[in-house]
Amino acid sequence: MSIDLYTWPTPNGRKVSIALEEFGLDYTVHAVNIGKDEQFDADFLAISPNNKIPAIVDRDTGRSLMESGAILLYLADKTGELGGADRWTTLEWLMLQMGGVGPMLGQANHFLKFNAGKSAYAEERYAAEAARLYGVLDRRLADREYLADDYSIADIATWPWISRWPWHRIDWADYPDLERWYQAIAARPAVQRGWRVPHDAGEIPLP
Repeated sequence: MSIDLYTWPTPNGRKVSIALEEFGLDYTVHAVNIGKDEQFDADFLAISPNNKIPAIVDRDTGRSLMESGAILLYLADKTGELGGADRWTTLEWLMLQMGGVGPMLGQANHFLKFNAGKSAYAEERYAAEAARLYGVLDRRLADREYLADDYSIADIATWPWISRWPWHRIDWADYPDLERWYQAIAARPAVQRGWRVPHDAGEIPLP
C-alpha cells in the first residue's frame, strides 16, 4: 500500500504519521502549512472538504479520507493490525479521544496556552476539564498497559494530545499510570519517527 499523507505537526496530524510508521506502510508526505492557510487551497479541499489536516489518499484504491479517526480505522482495517484485543473496547476509547480528549484539550490549548489572561472563566473551565480527562485516562490505565489492553489505534489517537501536557496545567504526580503509559509510548521508535513528520518540530516533551 502506498499512501499520500497531507499533514502538519499537530496532535491530529501526528496521529496518522505515527500510525503509518507503526503499520510500516510506505507513504509520501505533503506538508500543509496551516499557519499559511494552505488547508484552504482548492487542491487540498478536494481531498479534505472540512479544510482540516490530516488527510490521506490511498494510491492503491484511489480512496481519499479526511478526519483522523476515520483514517486510523481505515488503516487498521486494511492492515488487520492495531485494532486492540477487542474491537468495541478499542472503538470506545477511540471515540473518547475524538469526542472528548481532542476537543476539550484543544480548547485548553487555546485558552491556557495561546490566550492566557483573556478569560478567567474559560481558563478555569478548560483546566478543570483537562484535569478530569487526565483522571479518566489515569484510572483506565491503573490495571492495564494500554487503553484497549493491547497497544492500538486508541493509544495512537490519544497520545499526541497528551504530548501537549505542558500547556494543560497538570501535575504528573496526580496521574502516575497515565505518565507511565505516556513515557512508554514516547519511547517507541515508530512514535519518534512519526513525531518528526512533516518536519522536525523539536523533541517529544517528557515529564
